[in-house]
Amino acid sequence: MIVLGIETSCDETAAAVVDDGRRVLADVVLSQLDEHRPYGGVVPEIAARAHLDSLDGLVAEAMRRAGVGFADLDAVAATAGPGLIGGLMVGVTMAKAIAAVHDRPFVAVNHLEGHALTARLTHGVAFPYLLLLVSGGHCQLLAVEGVGRHRRLGTTIDDAAGEAFDKVAKMLALGYPGGPALQKAAETGDPARFPLPRPMKGKPGCDFSFSGLKNAVRLAIPADADTQARADIAASFQEAVADSIADRTIRGVALFRDLHPGVPLTLVLAGGVAANTRLRARLGELAAAEGAELIAPPLALCTDNAAMIAWAGLERFRLGARDGLDFAPRPRWPLDPDAPKRKGAGVKA
Repeated sequence: MIVLGIETSCDETAAAVVDDGRRVLADVVLSQLDEHRPYGGVVPEIAARAHLDSLDGLVAEAMRRAGVGFADLDAVAATAGPGLIGGLMVGVTMAKAIAAVHDRPFVAVNHLEGHALTARLTHGVAFPYLLLLVSGGHCQLLAVEGVGRHRRLGTTIDDAAGEAFDKVAKMLALGYPGGPALQKAAETGDPARFPLPRPMKGKPGCDFSFSGLKNAVRLAIPADADTQARADIAASFQEAVADSIADRTIRGVALFRDLHPGVPLTLVLAGGVAANTRLRARLGELAAAEGAELIAPPLALCTDNAAMIAWAGLERFRLGARDGLDFAPRPRWPLDPDAPKRKGAGVKA
């Protein structure tokens, strides 16, 4: 079984081909960093136009690298939400056109499920498992119980971790994209110099919060901050985020074990912030202490990519999922539609 996947939910244009032997036959990603760097963040209109300009070429390149033709495909999958609606429309329209012209089924994929199922592509992880999804738009703990079956255990009540990284990097004038720039600055910083809060630490449940931490960083930056001071703040912030996430995850572990007693615990780390080395190390320590296995996909499959979309589409397709050509992209699409809504600033779940 071979599936073409298309990803255009934010500022990466991507196309990939995977098969049911868990092989990534091709994975092509075109970043839009240069287009958005002058603005210090993603501009939706620019992102949509960039997708439109490059997607057909990327699809052709992915098919060429995979060595397959459209007649060899079993299905065409595309991210249909959540994300920036203009970009989603570009990717979904392209996938529908390919499906229609070549008489192939179309499969609409939830971008978050793409992240959630990546560990099954890379490591063959069995259901159920505990997922920590940390990205620019989302910060959630979920019990992944099957394809299309996700139980949310905790989510952010305000901003996502990735957004906090980007905003703090901007405060410190570290450059764009903020997450990698902040991690690099933190490498030469003292994480103990600036005492920053650990949001939600010790509180019941496993929800997250990062808005107050961002404000604490803003107040802590000296007026005459030099390069070392900025590095120390970056390291202090990164450590605070890692501590906060670890505390919430420990509580998520307890909830998961209550839901699935006797099941060996696998903790899966996914999303763009999963590329942060300090967070990976902190969660590795946590997993070892809890007797759990930590699975973190390769860095290239943590950030937005089409291989995870093709794989999620393949998983859905082999269970019988098909979507009509009238499927409308969704700027918001929660993995657990039955979970209580969150209404804080920045919440996208």
